Amino acid sequence: MYEKISIYGVGYNNVTMEEAAALTDEFLGESKNHMVVTPNAEIGYMAAKDKELSDILNASDMVIADGIGVVYASKIYGTPVKQKVAGVELGEKVLENASKSGKGVFFLGAKPGVGDLAAEKLLEKYPGINFSGIRDGYFKDDDEVIEAINASGAEILFVCLGAPKQEKWMAKNRDKINVRLMLGLGGALDSYAGTVKRAPKIFIKLGLEWFYRLIKEPKRAGRMMALPKYMFAVMRDSRKKKKMARKKAK
Repeated sequence: MYEKISIYGVGYNNVTMEEAAALTDEFLGESKNHMVVTPNAEIGYMAAKDKELSDILNASDMVIADGIGVVYASKIYGTPVKQKVAGVELGEKVLENASKSGKGVFFLGAKPGVGDLAAEKLLEKYPGINFSGIRDGYFKDDDEVIEAINASGAEILFVCLGAPKQEKWMAKNRDKINVRLMLGLGGALDSYAGTVKRAPKIFIKLGLEWFYRLIKEPKRAGRMMALPKYMFAVMRDSRKKKKMARKKAK
């Protein structure tokens, strides 16, 4: 297992995209259920105010740095992560590998029809994917959904309910769900379906994916305020930790 780096109270596995994908393959080779979470700066800031969420993230089998804000924060602490690992991209790596192995995939989340459209488009790209089941995120009975997941025989479950709902749902139900790998992937199904467009590569490369989304969805401005709040909180926390370290060194 790769080392974990603590960034504002959340321990992130210090992995590249390829290393994260390789870990998911290892998880699929084991008999127990594994939980992968993908917190960005917004979720990291949320976790600082929500102990339940913080505990869930830190107890997960793999925690990836999904967002440039987390990458910058790791540098402020002086313990830089290797790279940003976008959850939507890791999810696609998992699907690509599943298309070769034949392992069953279950999609849970998004609006009605989005999961089906995502599956249709992904099958064009990776014809070998075995979709065991698809359910939208507008369900009220957890037990009925869990029964459907277990009956499907899927080994991989994409939970796309948005944070922190998806993380809390996975943690609450993981002992009842008979899959090998669960990933909390927020809006990934919308991205795969094409109902929400990802930023052009140049924006992603420059770390400005958040800015592109803000231009396209101005109503997200309130949520986007979590990023500067997170960065200011990280700077304060980093200064505090460095001051304490200097005192101990004396």
